[in-house]
Amino acid sequence: MNQNNWQDFNDAEAQQSGFDLIPKGTLVQVRMTIKPGGYDNPEQGWAGGYASESFETGSVYLACEFIVLEGPYAKRKLWSNIGLQSKKGPTWGQMGRSMIRGILNSARNVHPQDNSPQAVSARRIEGFHELDGIEFLARVDTEKDAKGEDRNVVKHVIEPDHPDYAKLMGVLPKTNVGGGNSSTPAQAAPVHPSATPQRSPATGKPAWAQ
Repeated sequence: MNQNNWQDFNDAEAQQSGFDLIPKGTLVQVRMTIKPGGYDNPEQGWAGGYASESFETGSVYLACEFIVLEGPYAKRKLWSNIGLQSKKGPTWGQMGRSMIRGILNSARNVHPQDNSPQAVSARRIEGFHELDGIEFLARVDTEKDAKGEDRNVVKHVIEPDHPDYAKLMGVLPKTNVGGGNSSTPAQAAPVHPSATPQRSPATGKPAWAQ
């Protein structure tokens, strides 16, 4: 009796070695999606089940996946958590808020020193759903995983004040003109042609662009 593919594995292809790590410091355009953890806290404005809570530590975070959109590492995936709250103190949440601010600046082409009304509005969101599917420029880092092996992560966002931002994001360069205002109003960076939002976007302009 002949055995099928799921009984005899002699003719299966040999296991391939894993991908080499993306070199630390590489700048890549990524699309971030959030793996819903089902944790909500109306008092904090955390709704939609996007946040996750650690059973071990009680910390709250966004479990994020980043897929590289173009270049030699296109379609590669990286994973990192964005901290929201920790029982150890405010540092975890402050780091998370700083990263989200950077993500909004990068995605919406807002100079980090721009304090114009348009820029202030661009750094506001109605909820975490606005971060699910957002595209921005990130710097690749490395860290040890639970097995002690190196893995790529995203810990730092590249904003419009970086000299390579405009070229890599395909937008007009921003300059910081006196008073903390950009030379042009804050606007969204162009959507990558391969972008496919994970959830259906709401109709009309986002709140920050109105």
